[in-house]
Amino acid sequence: MTAFNAKRVRADIPQLNRRIYDHPITYLDTASTSLQPNAVIDAMSRYYQLRHANVHRAVYQTASEATAAYEGTREHVARFINAPGGAEEIVFTKNATESFNLLAKSWGAANLTSGDVVLVTEMEHHANIVPWFQLREQTGVEVRFIPVTDDYRLDLSQLDDLMKGVKLLSVTGMSNVLGTINPINELAGVAHRHGALIAVDGAQSVAHSPTDVGALDIDFLIFTGHKMLGPTGIGVFWTREDILASMPPFLGGGGMIADVRLDGYIAAEGPTGFEAGTPPIAEAVGLGAAVLYLEGLGLSNVVRHEHALTEDALTRLTLEFDGRVRVIGPPDMTDRGGVISLDVEGVHPHDVAQVLDQFGVCVRPGHHCAKPLMRRFGLAATVRASYGPYSLTKDTDVLLEALSHAVKMFG
Repeated sequence: MTAFNAKRVRADIPQLNRRIYDHPITYLDTASTSLQPNAVIDAMSRYYQLRHANVHRAVYQTASEATAAYEGTREHVARFINAPGGAEEIVFTKNATESFNLLAKSWGAANLTSGDVVLVTEMEHHANIVPWFQLREQTGVEVRFIPVTDDYRLDLSQLDDLMKGVKLLSVTGMSNVLGTINPINELAGVAHRHGALIAVDGAQSVAHSPTDVGALDIDFLIFTGHKMLGPTGIGVFWTREDILASMPPFLGGGGMIADVRLDGYIAAEGPTGFEAGTPPIAEAVGLGAAVLYLEGLGLSNVVRHEHALTEDALTRLTLEFDGRVRVIGPPDMTDRGGVISLDVEGVHPHDVAQVLDQFGVCVRPGHHCAKPLMRRFGLAATVRASYGPYSLTKDTDVLLEALSHAVKMFG
């Protein structure tokens, strides 16, 4: 695709041809899960139709093709994030949550002891909170939080004090609730100055802006296929080759071993040592196709497109609802992505979402797996709309029309 055109992207997405309650589907739930283009669906279908076999085991032709496709995705992903050590630094998991559990239960359990500190933020997804609480129960590590300001940014005013004793800073690249884009380079510099490593939750960011782990100067990056036009069931864990080599296996069984004897085992080196059992092969193939598709779009083009859509939506939300609809997140586009959480005065988010559904509008009501952040702002839930490369201004038009109907209905 030589020039970015959202209408052309939409033509590649079969689900956008659906009608809901006799309305064209208006899909504004990309932050929860993105829609797959035909390139991804076709790649997975070809695997099942022509080369379905297990990987890293047999030597017959279709098995060799399956292994090549699986390992080819590892190379695509490494290039996509500019991993300095290439494919040998890419571990496949089933999602970002499993990747965080790998980080906590492998690297964390091996390197952190009672008195050490893991520093996260109030805006994290539960996937970047609960595994650290579990590690705290097992080893006595302290879990500390960077607060969020009233204007929906990280409060970094006391960061040097918060960093005392910290061995790992783990932070989202972009909030899945607020849309806030965090200053990862700055945070990485502070972490390293204090002798700590830094992990980044890229689930909301890698499909919406270029990611270069070397330029960011980070130590771990975690993300998931289904939020980047790929399938569910495949996640990514990246770290530098030297760190990966020092980490003990997370799961045990077939596929992750170099040898097994009656007196013990030797784990395989590299990513294979963390991929026990039959992996998500078709999902990896789909992820590879998604990476190639996104590269074809050009992530810098995607950034500009989603930035314009979000800026327009924020402006119109302010003008059209006279304070009845409040945006929970930065009001302008400074360090902000295409996630818009809404609080409709006096109306439960689930009621709002059900009204929107009658117009064919797909949004997510709920706490978005970020309950500490919800409590920080005195909320139980929000209605969240989120954009992707296939979104158009007409999606915002329908959203605002449906919101207006909800406000009047419950007014």
